[in-house]
Formats: sequence, C-alpha cells, structure tokens
Amino acid sequence: MAVPKTLYDKIIDRHRVCALNDVQGPGERLLLYVDRTVLNEYTSPQAFSGLRAAGRTVWRPRAALGVVDHVNSTAPDRAGPVEDTNAQAQIDYFARNARDFGFEMFDVFHALQGIEHVVLPDLGWVLPGMVFAAGDSHTTTYGAFGSVGFGIGTSDIEHLLATQCLPYTRLKTMRVTANGALPLGTTAKDMVMAVIRQIGAAGAHGHALEFAGEAVRALGIEGRMTLCNMAVECGARVALIAPDAVVLAAIAGRPRAPGAAMLARGWEAWRQLASDPEARFDREVMLDAATIAPMVTWGTSPDQALPITGAVPDPVALPAPMQADAARAQAYMGLEPGTPLSAIPIDRAFIGSCTNGRLSDLRDAARVLRGRKVASGVRAMIAPGSSTVRREAEAEGLDRIFIEAGFEWRQSGCSMCLAMNDDVLAPGERCASSTNRNFEGRQGSGGRTHLMSPAMVAAAAVAGHLADVRELVP
Repeated sequence: MAVPKTLYDKIIDRHRVCALNDVQGPGERLLLYVDRTVLNEYTSPQAFSGLRAAGRTVWRPRAALGVVDHVNSTAPDRAGPVEDTNAQAQIDYFARNARDFGFEMFDVFHALQGIEHVVLPDLGWVLPGMVFAAGDSHTTTYGAFGSVGFGIGTSDIEHLLATQCLPYTRLKTMRVTANGALPLGTTAKDMVMAVIRQIGAAGAHGHALEFAGEAVRALGIEGRMTLCNMAVECGARVALIAPDAVVLAAIAGRPRAPGAAMLARGWEAWRQLASDPEARFDREVMLDAATIAPMVTWGTSPDQALPITGAVPDPVALPAPMQADAARAQAYMGLEPGTPLSAIPIDRAFIGSCTNGRLSDLRDAARVLRGRKVASGVRAMIAPGSSTVRREAEAEGLDRIFIEAGFEWRQSGCSMCLAMNDDVLAPGERCASSTNRNFEGRQGSGGRTHLMSPAMVAAAAVAGHLADVRELVP
C-alpha cells in the first residue's frame, strides 16, 4: 500500500533526479529538476558573469524568461534611460545577457513588462505540478497554482541556468487550514497577515506551507497568490494550494497557456495534485476566517500586526522574548504605546507590488476611492503589477477613478516596495502600503511602513491616517 503523501512531497518526488544523501523525509538532499525560472536585472548579473568566466551556456534558454522590474522608473511618462546610471547599467547588462545567452527578455518598454511574479501568471506560464526557482524570495507566489516555487541565491541561479537542476534539501511540511468565511471588508491580505501574526515571522521556518480550508478555496486566484506570496514572511520556503477549477480558469486563454485540448489533458493529471487525506504534516495550524478583521502592521516586521481597531502595544505587556524587538520597532516607527492604530497619520499611500498589484487589488481600491479625494498633505501612488494589468485597469476606467481621487497613476514595476528605484520614502515619512515587508529602511532610509490591503491603503489615503475600510465601504 502506497504511503500517503502531501502535495509538496508529490511534486518534489516527481522532480527528483537522484539522492545526494541517505536521509529519508525532511533533510533529504537530492538533485531537483526545475521546470522554469524567471530572471530580473537585479539578482542575475553575477550569475551570468560566472557563466561567462567558466565558458558555459544556458542549458534550456526557453525555460527562462527575463523581466526588468526592480530598478526601473515607474514614472507615468518614462520614455528613455533611467536617471540612475548604475541602474541603467544593470538593465543594459541584462539585455546583453539575454542576447548572448538566448533567453527572452521583456525590457522596460515591452508591452508585457512588469513585476516577475505578476508577469508569469499574466502569460499563463505557471502550471500546476511544476517547480520554479528564481532569484527572489517571493517566488513562493506560484504555489497558488499548485506549483512549488522558491527563491535562490546568485550562485544557485548560475547552477540552474547551466544545468536546469539544483541541489535541494527536502523541507518539513506544515498546513494552515482556514475555515469559515472572511467577513466583508477583509481580504486574502488580512488572512495571511493574521497567519503571520499568529505563528510569528519564523513560525514556518524550514517548512513547505500548504494553505487549505473553505476560506482558502473561496478565494480567487489573485487572493491565493497573495497568500502564497507572503508565506515567506513567516519563514516558509515554499507555499502551496491544491489546484482546482479556479486555477484552470485562470490559466485558460492566457497568451502562453496550453491550447484548449492540451489544457483538458493536463487537467486530468492536475486534478490529482492534492495531499492525500491520510497524509501527515509536521505541523498543523487552524484559523477561523470569520474572526479576521482588517489588519495593519505597527512595527518593523510583518508579524508585528493587529486589527485596525487595536492600539500600539506596550512592549512590557508582551511575552519576554518579544519585548526588545517591540521597543526597538516602536522607537523606529515613532509610536507611543496605547496609540489607537486608526489615529496614526500618514504622509504617503502606495498600492502595488507582487503581493497586491493585480487587477482585483486595483478594483478593491477603486471601490473605496470612487467619488472621494485623497486627504490634503498625502501623496498617493499606484503602480500596477504589470503593463497587462495597467491596460486591463484602464479598459475598466479604474485609472480615471484613481486620478480623479488624487492618486498618481504610474507605470509598472516594483516601485515603492523596495528602495531600488526613484520611488522612495524620505526619512521619517510614514506610508500606508500594500507591499509585503515593513523592515527598517525597506521603502527608503528612515521611512516608516505600515502594511495593509489595497482597500485599506485607499481608506488611509482618503482619511489622512490609518483607517478602517469598513467605515467607508459598508
């Protein structure tokens, strides 16, 4: 009788080339075949320099796609080289590598340009049962399609490009089951922030995390991508959701997706991609989705979060291991214990990133902003996750809602998610942000970041302070 397996182990076993040690289960070292990778201008240069120095080629150029997303400007009128000469040098070297090594690249002006983890699903290039490895930790996003995705370092990128394989250590497994229904006003972003708060920033360290339960199945594909994207913020190396009809519908008709006949054949195999009912996980976590409220972070780690109805905690009231980090975070954020979260003023509002820069995210924000204006003194920006998303939003007239409300409608790219381009916070500026990380200096040296859903960012922009979206949109 076959041993029951988790979805993660099933996919890893199907891509296992050979064993590299005698360990069974977690900790096993193996050579893993990787189906596809995505490259960007920021994390790939050293890998290509290594290939050049060793005289090696890319083993399967068609299994790699390059996109410019990290260092490029998102200015609405971008038309030429970026002002930062170092950034432009990275873009130029990336283009040279694409030509010399024969992989396809979407440059800044390509019609399909955008953030890597938004572009690949746009194309229909992420299919259930695949393994993706890429030089960005948020490669976990692809787990929404029932694929194993994980981030790798520069030397691993070089190895992957040269061989299409990687030495890999099998992870422990963890399942988060969210039952019940999300209340109105709450989203997948709130769900994953609640998970991270509950288990901690290292709660899933060393694990492949599978999301399950009726609240997860009720999400659309973009909400599922948000869950898997931010799973890395609680330490997960891989995130997964079993594929179903929602996934099939999200792939069908995409520019690079299989044709209808091939998709139907694929679905016969993909529908088997699920953890066996008797499969045992190394850790189980339960969550009641009905109890989740709109969430915001108050500190400098994604697990330092509370419902918007809460107040900045007193460090001495927290468990002893958390007190020092909480005190440091509050000092950096310029907050006093007991301050209601809804009373914290903001200077900036940002909607975008590989976490929340998709069409459904923009629709959520537009519902809040329709007929309203950004508060005086707040600079608000939206950078769609891809040029495709930007066109889709404009076709629905969402851009007019944003512009009339006072938001800047920008081009696609990582933008203010991280301080690698011209979209940065000034020291001391406080930002309501739909991004994935609120680390010190993440959005700019001395910048202060509060994470939340796109709808909550829109509510904060209108109010001029952190605000409960449920009070604006019943």
